[in-house]
Amino acid sequence: MLDRTLIVSVFIVASCGLAYELIAGALSSYLLGDSVLQFSSIIGCYLFAMGVGSHLSKYVKEGDTLRRFVEIELLVGLIGGLSATLLFVVFAWLAAPFRTVLYALVFVIGVLVGMEIPLVMRVFNQRKAEFAELVSRVLTFDYLGALAVSLLFPLVFAPKLGLSRTGFLFGLMNVGVALWTTFAFRRELPAARGLLIRGGMVTGLLIAGLLFSERLTQWAEKGLFGDEIVYATTTPYQRLVVTRWHDDTRLYINGNLQFSSRDEHRYHEALVHPGLAALPWAKTVLVLGGGDGLAVREVLKYRNVESVTLVDLDPAMTGMFSRNSLLAGLNGGSLRNQRVTVINDDAGRWLDSHDGVYDFIVADFPDPSSFGLGKLYSVPFYRLLNKHLSENGLAAIQSTSPYYAPRAYWAVDATLREAGFHTWPYHAYVPSFGEWGFTLAARHDDYTPPSSYPIATLFLDAATTRELFRFPPDMPRPKVEPNRLNTQSLVHDFEKDWQEVIR
Repeated sequence: MLDRTLIVSVFIVASCGLAYELIAGALSSYLLGDSVLQFSSIIGCYLFAMGVGSHLSKYVKEGDTLRRFVEIELLVGLIGGLSATLLFVVFAWLAAPFRTVLYALVFVIGVLVGMEIPLVMRVFNQRKAEFAELVSRVLTFDYLGALAVSLLFPLVFAPKLGLSRTGFLFGLMNVGVALWTTFAFRRELPAARGLLIRGGMVTGLLIAGLLFSERLTQWAEKGLFGDEIVYATTTPYQRLVVTRWHDDTRLYINGNLQFSSRDEHRYHEALVHPGLAALPWAKTVLVLGGGDGLAVREVLKYRNVESVTLVDLDPAMTGMFSRNSLLAGLNGGSLRNQRVTVINDDAGRWLDSHDGVYDFIVADFPDPSSFGLGKLYSVPFYRLLNKHLSENGLAAIQSTSPYYAPRAYWAVDATLREAGFHTWPYHAYVPSFGEWGFTLAARHDDYTPPSSYPIATLFLDAATTRELFRFPPDMPRPKVEPNRLNTQSLVHDFEKDWQEVIR
């Protein structure tokens, strides 16, 4: 019975240890971007710390192994359980030391987790277990625990509970192991009463955190965004936050502003109308990304358009902008329009599995701040896009800022040309973002910017349209390489550009 207790404990502590690592990686990716760098550095730090912990475990005296194991479980549960909420608060209110706190937490948790298995193995050894059986049983359940949480974290815990509550839940599991082990071995633990009292105190703290985690997260995000948060959710793909101040509604994805209702008309008019107004015959439109429905709203202004297909990865995004009255009001109920078909799928996968051809295509993806997003700006993706564009059609591509991120902006243009497109770069001033860039692309080289628009506009007219396609001397075209999948140079260019701007 006691041996089974230890084996089950191994399974749980392995699950918890990996969960804290995944939470730190996911949270840093949400807040800092570049998921490959964040996960790689956190995994490296965590594994190194586990090695340190394994080394330190040898200094635990033979008679203290069981008690130290329980104490370590209590510490891991407390620190690991609080880690996500603490990191959120630090990023929101004390942004400067965030990386320091992040890696300090990862290192401390890694050291403690690294001590767990060696101590369990020593406890088994004290109980005269055969060495071969000892190693086999402990490592088998250790790996099974890691497998379980690696599958459940992205499918269940992160999307259903969010990172903060997931942290508290796994913290409670660690403390549960400590309490269970203490009770099961109470005759061998002279300080069992004290350990149970400490375990009860930590349990109470973690339960309080679990119950109030949503409030804690909203409080942290209020410090990050400033305005009142009217909607927030964590999905398997991203963190979505909607804020409101007076008449200004804003959407943030992973902490990055996506639009402000005060000036989003400038962005979406510039994205859609210079291309679609030049195609009075266009009947079919494909919108990739743009799950907020704002680009679709502009497309639906054209009576000649018979069908619009919107492909966005995140059902929470399209659902939010379909059902929430405030947000659906911004897009004019475009996602519920009879001419619109909403599909939740990866844009590249969907394009590869469908053979439809469209007269006008809008690619309204988030900026290429990570390798996952960078693939949507790559040569293979644009070649795939080319197959779905009609012979005389146009594609409008969100291309980041030509002023703040010139290498990234012109890399998008170079990538489109590498994929066989003719291109017409242009830009517009959007107060919330500054100078922002777009690119029109076609299989032909015959395009003239429209001199008038058949629909009502707030921003565009003949004069402003002419200025869109003129680049002043302080926005020159640098020499850049196309964005290929094996190098993802665009992601590196984007990061370098914004590092020179953001203080």
